Amino acid sequence: MSVNKEIKRVTTRTVQEMKMRGEKVSMLTAYDYSLATIVDDAGVDIILVGDSASNVMAGHETTLPITLDQMIYHAASVVRAAKRALVIVDLPFGSYQGNSKEALNSAIRIMKESGAHGVKLEGGIEIAESVTRILAAGIPVMGHLGLTPQSIYKFGTYTVRAKEDAEAQKLRDDSLTLQELGCFGIVLEKIPALLAKEVTESLSIPTVGIGAGQHCDGQVLVIHDMLGINKGFKPRFLRQYASLYDVMNDAIKNYVADVKSADFPNEKEQY
Repeated sequence: MSVNKEIKRVTTRTVQEMKMRGEKVSMLTAYDYSLATIVDDAGVDIILVGDSASNVMAGHETTLPITLDQMIYHAASVVRAAKRALVIVDLPFGSYQGNSKEALNSAIRIMKESGAHGVKLEGGIEIAESVTRILAAGIPVMGHLGLTPQSIYKFGTYTVRAKEDAEAQKLRDDSLTLQELGCFGIVLEKIPALLAKEVTESLSIPTVGIGAGQHCDGQVLVIHDMLGINKGFKPRFLRQYASLYDVMNDAIKNYVADVKSADFPNEKEQY
């Protein structure tokens, strides 16, 4: 399907309408102005300023270390670039789980200081109070179920979630809870495709999958993964659309060689 670039600004209403007419929702992460400009110009519907910035931008093993201030910095950079896409920002670990008032204050800071259009929280019924408070303040909320990376030390592994009946049923219940609370959409990460299909068909709000199969209402990937900037990271769910690590590495090697040989700059490249 061709990209609809006539939409002046994608909103939460836009993505709801996309689900209703069967149009898939495209979502990618971005963390800085330059990449976000490219992503937005390409017609991506939602830009996620993910706490995966902790991994791909800062080199941490998990998403846990990134702070609220750092998320706001990345989000503000992306918002300045995005002219069409809906910009959603992850609330980082520790900014919402234990205290709904803190969750509201965190969400308000993101909205005021970055100019983003909504926030995303991981979890189901456990965070219902936080979701309710944030929504009551008029801030759009996207849910996130399945593999929730902020809980990685509880899971102990990044393997597929909700394969067992009890966890699958909790995910079904949590998805309905998030919808009833007023979330405009839910990310489903690394769950069985048939479960994702069932959940997607049971909801009136859109689902966006990552490692959750083809039946979700949309898909999201980390941009560094799909562009092949991260060397060696190739999980089953990832389709790599470029190999920029190799392209960039070769270009930099050529630059180094040209500098060493005094080939750069030449007479045409000086004043």
